[in-house]
Amino acid sequence: MRTGRPIPPLMISDDERDTLERWARRPTTGQALAQRARLILGCAAGKTNTRVAHALRLTKQTVGKWRTRFLAQRLDGLLDEPRPGAPRTVSDAEVEAVLTRTLETKPADATHWSTRSMAQACGLSRSTVNRIWRAFALQPHRTETFKLSKDPLFIEKVRDIVGLYLHPPDRALVLCVDEKSQIQALDRTQPLLPMRPGQVERRSHDYVRHGTTSLFAALDAKSGKIIGQLHRRHRAIEFRTFLATIDAAVPADLEVHLILDNYGTHKTPMIHRWLARRPRFHLHFTPTSSSWLNLVERWFAMLTDKQIKRGAHRSTHALEAAILAYIALSNTAPKPFVWTKSADAILASVARFCHRISGTGH
Repeated sequence: MRTGRPIPPLMISDDERDTLERWARRPTTGQALAQRARLILGCAAGKTNTRVAHALRLTKQTVGKWRTRFLAQRLDGLLDEPRPGAPRTVSDAEVEAVLTRTLETKPADATHWSTRSMAQACGLSRSTVNRIWRAFALQPHRTETFKLSKDPLFIEKVRDIVGLYLHPPDRALVLCVDEKSQIQALDRTQPLLPMRPGQVERRSHDYVRHGTTSLFAALDAKSGKIIGQLHRRHRAIEFRTFLATIDAAVPADLEVHLILDNYGTHKTPMIHRWLARRPRFHLHFTPTSSSWLNLVERWFAMLTDKQIKRGAHRSTHALEAAILAYIALSNTAPKPFVWTKSADAILASVARFCHRISGTGH
């Protein structure tokens, strides 16, 4: 004869079964909710509380608790109830006041707000102001720079250069050409103190100059290889010499498309005469103030970070040897920079930025 309190039958609808099964198998569901869903599915299959508890490694009291809550509140009963905590002390009006002051005003003694000045102006704590700014991704202490090109042929030049990156012509070589001029051979006034455990590398803040050099470089957009040449001066005659080096390095059966900026040495009569005698060379000029379109600028940044910025060079010859060694090392395992953004996407982004600027009244 059965003893104890009778257990009411647990019946679930098809929609509830679908929801419970989804909670039980979805990877992003919390483990507590997934376990409760499996518990209810087991009870709905006709299993006793003891069998469900044994299968899920729970106590009979836990199974009975969630079974009772499901019968009373259905699916909502399986969700966690709101946790107790301290009541909110900052009102929506106070949050709005902080945001309005941050975005539309400036303090009387500064160009931007700090957590201290904003807290004093609004009567809130610094931590509260900081939480509000973080919630709305506001960083008054930070600033960035930008430059818009005024080139009347900006759209045409962007489409031309991006087209070369994404769809290079057949039987042709696309080279990104530029000069990194006036590279200084710098040496510190005192020997470097090397890094050791608990201490970063240290160097004196002042330095001694030992001359300058200029690097002429051409980056193969497809292979990532570099054609480089160093000159002490930066004139049209040095650029013509570099063009002759490119002409000798590129197979004669290939067309040569050069992407370069609008520097004066690229457009002198001497260069025009040189190009007129070599019709396989085609020049594509970047828009003014748009050096970001030239991929060789990214390679220059790598050269600066890896070889020049923290290097100590006691002569121009030492600096040039370091640059040539880096070029040779780069060409042993070249890695091209892959351009992915289309011209339409770039122009749309510039248009949105210009719209934002016009909306500020500038």
